[in-house]
Amino acid sequence: MSNSEEPAAPRVLLVDDDEAVRGMMVATLEHKGFEAVAAANVAEALRLITTEKFSALITDLHMPNPGDGLTLVTAMRHSQPDALTVLVSGYPDVQSAVSTILLQADEIMVKPFEFDRLAELVRERMLNRKPAVRSTKERVGAILQRCIPLIVEKWLARAKRSDDLNQLALSDDDRTGYLPHLVEDLVTRLNNFSAADKDSDADFSISATAHGKLRFMQCYTPAMLVHESRILQVTVFGVLQENLSSLDFSLLLPDVMSIADEVDAQLTQAMVSYMNEMHKAAAA
Repeated sequence: MSNSEEPAAPRVLLVDDDEAVRGMMVATLEHKGFEAVAAANVAEALRLITTEKFSALITDLHMPNPGDGLTLVTAMRHSQPDALTVLVSGYPDVQSAVSTILLQADEIMVKPFEFDRLAELVRERMLNRKPAVRSTKERVGAILQRCIPLIVEKWLARAKRSDDLNQLALSDDDRTGYLPHLVEDLVTRLNNFSAADKDSDADFSISATAHGKLRFMQCYTPAMLVHESRILQVTVFGVLQENLSSLDFSLLLPDVMSIADEVDAQLTQAMVSYMNEMHKAAAA
């Protein structure tokens, strides 16, 4: 760039489903020295966020089509963490405000407001904004590895609240059974992730086989085995939900698929072992 050239105007992505509002806000922003790019819905805005660079996002919270402003704040935070994010709401909704803070939106503007004030606010915040602190991101397997005791604790609490599973009086250790080892097998599967060309790359699990045998000896029913497996999946996904801020989203989908496949595979192996023990008992 030569010394005579002016620096590029800051690019602002403006998202609002009201055409008249979009037009007025674009005109105001451009008059104030911004380059404004308008989108009418969440889908269009997501495409722009993933393909173009912006200095700021201004988005309405409530829109009629799938998704809302919080979706866009989240996407911008992950894709372009240095961009300023401003959420516009027609009313000071407390729940939305709390969610916005959790998602680290920079500003909430409540309608009605003067468009000139919005443009001035964006410029002020951009001038005083510090570069985003990039936290270390973790794969799903790493998060679950450090949370194994928490997963077991949460699973046990859920199991104790289940009327079906509490038909049997068991100590905490007996009720937990081989669960810690099953979670460890799940973590191993995730950490050894590879793009498999088959429906499942789950390995044989000694722990799952032992778990099925134990549950037969404890007089579990097959339905109880299925129930506690469902609780395990819910618990694992709940722990991941609590760690979203440190989660690496780049391989989230295949990791989630691997979790579901591994837990199902463990259940299948435990069920086979359970049925084998049942047939042995019947034949004795």
